Amino acid sequence: MTPPKLVLAMPPLHRCLRALASAGLAALTLLASACSHSNTRVVVSVSQQRLGLYKDDQLKARYRISTSKFGIGDRPRSNFTPLGRLVIAHKVGGSQPSGMKFKSRRPTGEIVRPNSPGRDPIVTRILWLRGTEPQNRNTFRRFIYIHGTPEEYKLGRPASYGCVRMSSRDVISLYNAVPRGTRVDIVRGPLPSSQHLP
Repeated sequence: MTPPKLVLAMPPLHRCLRALASAGLAALTLLASACSHSNTRVVVSVSQQRLGLYKDDQLKARYRISTSKFGIGDRPRSNFTPLGRLVIAHKVGGSQPSGMKFKSRRPTGEIVRPNSPGRDPIVTRILWLRGTEPQNRNTFRRFIYIHGTPEEYKLGRPASYGCVRMSSRDVISLYNAVPRGTRVDIVRGPLPSSQHLP
């Protein structure tokens, strides 16, 4: 007796091709989205108290900033600014007005004007950093951010408690230019030229 033939139900060829095309297009879109941001980088110079935004290895913008008044390093509870290669792990505050005060990364509803006397909260935007090297492995759990400060008169010199401070206007500009995952290098020396990026 001959065994019955096994018949596989196959969808029509045009359906298979359409499914493959859709999957391929989705993958290409994701890849293009990821690649379109990989050419944007940030470098923070501790010696110059400047932050550089690079696109396609060209310096596109320079901002006055403040790093830690306590020095550099990554020891827990040290208030130091870490060095080395980091990434932007989270972005907070994109829909908030300039000067919005944050507590535990949540908007409080209070707007703090630049250079308000006796005020030093985190304002406007937060770019939460994560270290990628042994020398900065504590960065994320130390809550090291690039963020807005109302103490704009102190920008250009070390004044923070470990974070990288910017003016509200500048941190909005940076926030809009960089996606999550953007590489951030914090270096001791000056902002590098395009040929000498870390």
